[in-house]
Amino acid sequence: MLITEKSYFKYRKKILNLEDVPLPEIAYQVGTPFYVYSATAIKSNYEKFILALGELNYSISYAVKANSNIAILKLLGSLGAGMDIVSSGEYLRAKAAGIPGNKIVFSGVGKTKDEMNLAIEGGIKQFNVESESELRVLNSVAVAQNKTVTISIRINPDIDAQTHEKISTGKADNKFGIPYEDAEKIFQKASQLSNLKVSGIAVHIGSQLTDLEPYRQTFLKLAELVHVLKSRGHDVKSLDLGGGIGIAYSDNKKVIDLLEYGKLVKSVLGHLNCKFEFEPGRLIVGNAGLLVCSVLYLKYLKNKKFIVVDSGMNDLSRPSMYGAYHEIIPIKEENNTSRIKVDVVGPICETGDTFARDRSFPIVEEKDLVAFKSCGAYGSVMASEYNSRPLIPEVFVKGTNFSIIRPRPSIMSVIQRDIVPDWLD
Repeated sequence: MLITEKSYFKYRKKILNLEDVPLPEIAYQVGTPFYVYSATAIKSNYEKFILALGELNYSISYAVKANSNIAILKLLGSLGAGMDIVSSGEYLRAKAAGIPGNKIVFSGVGKTKDEMNLAIEGGIKQFNVESESELRVLNSVAVAQNKTVTISIRINPDIDAQTHEKISTGKADNKFGIPYEDAEKIFQKASQLSNLKVSGIAVHIGSQLTDLEPYRQTFLKLAELVHVLKSRGHDVKSLDLGGGIGIAYSDNKKVIDLLEYGKLVKSVLGHLNCKFEFEPGRLIVGNAGLLVCSVLYLKYLKNKKFIVVDSGMNDLSRPSMYGAYHEIIPIKEENNTSRIKVDVVGPICETGDTFARDRSFPIVEEKDLVAFKSCGAYGSVMASEYNSRPLIPEVFVKGTNFSIIRPRPSIMSVIQRDIVPDWLD
């Protein structure tokens, strides 16, 4: 269903192009390493998701945490997307991209009073509330502002999403949501709070799901809960189904058919007369981006061969944090089929700064460019300045045009943020 990477990352005259821009041209202007994204791919992925939802009554709020660059948010906003945010910073980014408050959903387990105040003052579509304590705090903030706030109650259905343990969010021992069995009690309490208007139920069971079965189990439990709540007099108008649909990080990786996902929502929940909220993130931007870097050194030892690149785990943390796989390809097309087993590593002073182990890889030379695929989601947003390495640039491409959408700061600008107290003089 999704546009494939091969359709917008193509070798032309033996050089990898993103859309119609040769990647060495970008590297020459901005230096390496850098992130680069295809506007065409993002638009296509978004439209394919819309197609899969068919005639459902729905709205889409892009999960900003996947990639929060304002240029990307603005593109998605122009396509009709709202935003799903989890912090005041993401709220202000959405606003800066021109997204109105009534199209922003505030999720997250640890919202502060300041964040609640900011969102209520600036406008918000709904808060997805995750605890009884949060209900009380949010109501007190709304009372102080003399405003009524729309909420959904996030339920934890205790469903194993069959994904990495660090991105599973719907099991009973995860920190997210209100236990399924407490839902009716919490709905009753929320309905008695003066400045909260309960719209419905929210759920999100994890990220990078590649099988429909966990969704099926979750939707069946939601349908049962809606019937119970309605029988107790609660008006459930909306179902926020979150996101989590995964992408293929390798050619042989199984992924969910989006049309089948849409059919599942309709068949299990379509009869409930609710409006649906969807919050895709990785699905929209994940395969639209590359991390491009240079080969610094070839370190061929007796028992191990290393390709040392100029990008590190501070730039792309997924391999070190999750053991995640990213396909790595040369920018210059291979002239022959010779390949060797290598570890692809970065310059960070950590053994964990390893992107690939014993990977079969084409023979490259020092100064060659290589690209990490499927880096549009959870790449730049999770980057750090570890080892005092500045954040790397982000570049946006459409057709023959490319623009820097986040420049590389100088090392001195990073250092000068530190302040030495007077008493050390």
